Amino acid sequence: MAKIDISLEHVYKTFPGGTRAVIDFNAEIEHGEFMAMLGPSGCGKTTILRMIGGLEEVTEGRIHIGGKDVTDLPPSHRDTSMMFQSFALFPHRTVYENVEFSLKMQGQTKEQRAPRVWEMIKSVDLTELALRHPNELSGGQQQRVALARALISEPTVLLLDEPLGSLDYSLRAAMMVELKKFQRELGITFIMVTHSQQEALSMADKVIVMSDAVIQQIGTSRDIYENPKTKFVADFIGNNNLFKGVLKSHSGSIAFVENGDSLFYTRLPEGQRKISIGEEVFFSVRADLVHTGIHEDMANRVEGTYVTTEFMGSLETDIFEVGKGHFVHVEQHRSGRDKAYKMGDREFISWPAEAAILLQEPDVERD
Repeated sequence: MAKIDISLEHVYKTFPGGTRAVIDFNAEIEHGEFMAMLGPSGCGKTTILRMIGGLEEVTEGRIHIGGKDVTDLPPSHRDTSMMFQSFALFPHRTVYENVEFSLKMQGQTKEQRAPRVWEMIKSVDLTELALRHPNELSGGQQQRVALARALISEPTVLLLDEPLGSLDYSLRAAMMVELKKFQRELGITFIMVTHSQQEALSMADKVIVMSDAVIQQIGTSRDIYENPKTKFVADFIGNNNLFKGVLKSHSGSIAFVENGDSLFYTRLPEGQRKISIGEEVFFSVRADLVHTGIHEDMANRVEGTYVTTEFMGSLETDIFEVGKGHFVHVEQHRSGRDKAYKMGDREFISWPAEAAILLQEPDVERD
């Protein structure tokens, strides 16, 4: 049975004035797991991170770290360390002095600190820069110093608040690989807050998607990408096409949704709550599972008007308007020899029943 490093049970956060920042947050994070909390600004993810670290009080619920209830304990009594987006390095201290700081505060002697500090500096490949100051380092090097300083105290959990947010695109891509590599080698549990789905899906073992103070979905990157459970997740993650209609009936794992004169076949995800016949519902279809033209072996079909094409290297996304203001994206690999559409061309768009997935709102008590 996996060891649980972090457990949050029915955690709420209400700020003065009645603003509810976190509503009924429940999650377990295993030892050595890389967990990402993903969502737009103001969704509550940073508040959760701060409550885990003891920087924000819990209004209701309990937080356990390493099996110990830390809900009411100050940050110094929790086995956590935090790495901020700004890195928060001491500008007047060298790399070595920044990394050793927490050990110095613990009262360790210079002789006790030195071996651990040099080992940590070596692990982030900064040995030759140990005597430099932060303003003499690149953004990526500064991030490594911040990481080494956070990890030298050997916390049970490292909390990362938008750790790549201040880096440019190319450096961010390189640091995503390095950060994941460090986490794997050290075997420490990481909890990262980010608004970037690229960062979350590429680095994390599990992802918590949040919106409007509630958890929308928890799962692996693949599960969230391929099987979104709510309208928000389908709209926020990946390139999904959203449709709405009325649930007419369902049989086994297939649901039938009516929209005007059209009847669509969608799949019902496992564990979905019962949806009443006649209820308005949404379903999504990934852009890479949609095909142009009529395909007799595919259960679903709509007709649309070509609008434009988004070119992204070997991938192209054709965009069609199938209703006023309702656009469908068709993502495919295509060469210059394939059909090129002109503005206003009419085309059928098809997809199989199993490519569509019925969505629902999270079952959370808000009042």
